[in-house]
Amino acid sequence: MRRFLFALTILLAASAFSIAQRPAPPAWQTKVNEQLPLLGHRNWILIVDSAYPLQASPGVETIETRSDQLDVVRYVLGSISNSIHVRPDISMDAELPFVSDADAPGAARYRAEIGDLLRPYPVESVPHDKIIARIDETSKQFHVLVLKTNMAIPYTSVFIRLDCKYWATDAEERLRAKMAAAQPAQ
Repeated sequence: MRRFLFALTILLAASAFSIAQRPAPPAWQTKVNEQLPLLGHRNWILIVDSAYPLQASPGVETIETRSDQLDVVRYVLGSISNSIHVRPDISMDAELPFVSDADAPGAARYRAEIGDLLRPYPVESVPHDKIIARIDETSKQFHVLVLKTNMAIPYTSVFIRLDCKYWATDAEERLRAKMAAAQPAQ
């Protein structure tokens, strides 16, 4: 009986030790995990390069990830994919295709890698200033989570506007048409 209790104690201690040794997820991952259930359509998650400006709008929250941008994009898209309530509408800077390796070493490789990662999604190309203005306007009413990465190539930010996963745009259009048709003529 003593041997059994001793073996059981060793087994439990080893299990507790291995659990204690698992590193905690980075703070930015914890933030994504905590906030994603609260976010909905019209909220944004931005995965940005290291020179992206700290915005002053009260609806914008910026987190320094100290992580590789592609890893952050991969994690965020995986989290969104696993959610039941939101899907990503992705925008990127229209300037990126014109950034040369001569001016920003690694730009071509980044374009290929982000292209592969975002292949399953439609991606809208928008001039940087217009996206920033869109974010500024949105943040007056809705929360924007900015995940700042260690990326050092310009115009590489990935802008994700969340939309409703279980209610499609065409369903919303049909609903609005029915509502308009039901309105009495004035």
